[in-house]
Amino acid sequence: MNQDRTSGTLRRRPVQRRSAERFERLLDACAELLDEVGYVALTTKDVARRAEVPIGTLYQFFSDKEGLIGALAARNLDVFLERVSARLDSEKPEDVSGIVEVTVDEFVTMRRTITGFGVVDFGAQGRDHTLDPALDNNTAVAGRLRALTATLTGVRDDAELEIVLRVALECADSVLRLAFLTDSQGDPRLIAECKRVLTGYLNDRIRSLPTR
Repeated sequence: MNQDRTSGTLRRRPVQRRSAERFERLLDACAELLDEVGYVALTTKDVARRAEVPIGTLYQFFSDKEGLIGALAARNLDVFLERVSARLDSEKPEDVSGIVEVTVDEFVTMRRTITGFGVVDFGAQGRDHTLDPALDNNTAVAGRLRALTATLTGVRDDAELEIVLRVALECADSVLRLAFLTDSQGDPRLIAECKRVLTGYLNDRIRSLPTR
């Protein structure tokens, strides 16, 4: 596995509304340029120009390009979890297959519709530590999913659950990446297979985990 740890950090989060608007414009511009030029060609100068924000303001928020990318990945993850939580609250699936269906569908929808998501979803491809310098991206995402999964399934929110989620995320990451390499909108056969694999694995493992 690639262990290229990004050096970037978020220097500060904006508090005032004007600063918050600039912060979001920078992330939006970053996402647009990722779709247009890709990760390697992306520069902070181009992002600031697209966002119509002074380059000095960008560096007030972000240490460098990697810090900017990390903030975009974190926003993507927040949006994803909000969307998944809202659908689960609305649909109230009664089993693991329903939870998997919602979770995979929301990821696929975001991949199809959210600017820049195909380049940086919850972490830049080839850089395993975009979200957290101390954790690879899937471990960081698994940590965020622990409480939600424990609430939905009734299992204990602990390190064992995190390992299960980490394995599930590695599987989903690989199959869904293949689905979008095969078809720009996501090969429906591979998406269905991803759901099948995740449902089988999680059904088996969650039954074996201690309950709260």
